[in-house]
Amino acid sequence: MYYKSISYMISHIFLMLFMYLFIRQRYSKIKTAGICSLSFLILTVTDCLKLNVFADSDFCYVVVTVFQILVTQLTGIFISKHRDSKVLFIGLSASSYVIAGSISSSILFVWTKNVLLSIIGGLIVHTGILVVLCDRIRDIGLKYQERESIKGQWEICLIPVFFYCSFSFLAFFPYTLDENPRNIAGVIFFIITMIISYVVALRYLESESERAGTYWKSVFIESYVKELEKQYHLLEKSEMNLKIMRHDMHHYSGMINSLLDQEEYGEIRKLAEYIKSVADENKVEKFCNNLTMNSILSHMADKAQSLGVAVQLEAVVPQKLPFSDYEFAAVVANLLENAISYVRRFESKEKRVQGKIHYTDGHVLIHMQNEYEQEIILDQETGLPRRAEGKGYGLGMQSVQNFSEKIGGNLGCYCQDGIFHFMLFAKI
Repeated sequence: MYYKSISYMISHIFLMLFMYLFIRQRYSKIKTAGICSLSFLILTVTDCLKLNVFADSDFCYVVVTVFQILVTQLTGIFISKHRDSKVLFIGLSASSYVIAGSISSSILFVWTKNVLLSIIGGLIVHTGILVVLCDRIRDIGLKYQERESIKGQWEICLIPVFFYCSFSFLAFFPYTLDENPRNIAGVIFFIITMIISYVVALRYLESESERAGTYWKSVFIESYVKELEKQYHLLEKSEMNLKIMRHDMHHYSGMINSLLDQEEYGEIRKLAEYIKSVADENKVEKFCNNLTMNSILSHMADKAQSLGVAVQLEAVVPQKLPFSDYEFAAVVANLLENAISYVRRFESKEKRVQGKIHYTDGHVLIHMQNEYEQEIILDQETGLPRRAEGKGYGLGMQSVQNFSEKIGGNLGCYCQDGIFHFMLFAKI
């Protein structure tokens, strides 16, 4: 009786450790540890009910076990930063891993009939599994919870559920390993299969996420190349038109001299305006000296114009940068796209976006401004705008955040006088 109580208590300790280490936390470390400790206390007290007080009641055992499962999974969801199916998957996986450690302790007890040895062996197995998982998949698991590109699918939660049920039927119900030790070999290999399966599955999810990132990079590069082609054709067209204009200038000069002789100053003014309009039509807009940034800004300006949004851009970006031109341009494109997509829905307010993009003397500054109608919800932890449905940030904002972290920048958002401001500042 005491062996089971101690074994269950050890399992609950490692269960809460798994929750604490593998779930992206919503609260401070101290508060999260306090919540996990409270859950551990509840699980331990309820163990006393089903193992000691009502040891002969199958009904009590079932009811208490279901209650403990609910407490465990709700703890994971409660402490999680993102309360979705991905977190539930992590919580259910924790239960599967912990039951694997408990079964190892039971196997040692069957083989040795020594309570102390089986408890120590169970501790070693629990610790070994936790260490291996922390080393192999903890970072992957934490990134998996943050990936907005990986949509939460409730079906994936069936994997740990079936692992847990399989362990239960092999090792505890209807016969325990004490009563049917012939299942021990199968249980051992099943534990190994589970660990390998999770490592492979999470690494696959990581590779899929990277593949998605590569896809979006290729989409950006494709649009960048198309914009370069467009700029090239515009330059060719402008060059041809200007050649024609230069060829016709001596005719315009003769017309001006003739009009001067006739003192037709109004006609001269009209002719000068015509010449200016021809020159303006063939002017290729240049936002900055950086080819990549200039191309993407031209693309976004054209897109805004097609959507009826006025864009005012001030860009000071040199040809050479100490970081990736493509990443910098992608960040600016994401911010502009977010702002344009937001203001295009306005009915009464002015559809206008202002942007300042500077890199001078080792300082990076991106400042975007636009009016807003509905309240903008800012994340309490990061200060970044959250989605309207409250499910974190989109891929664009994640890209901006990753770039800021890479160059050691600071992000900030604030609302003032009906204007939403987004700023990224970094000193390289």
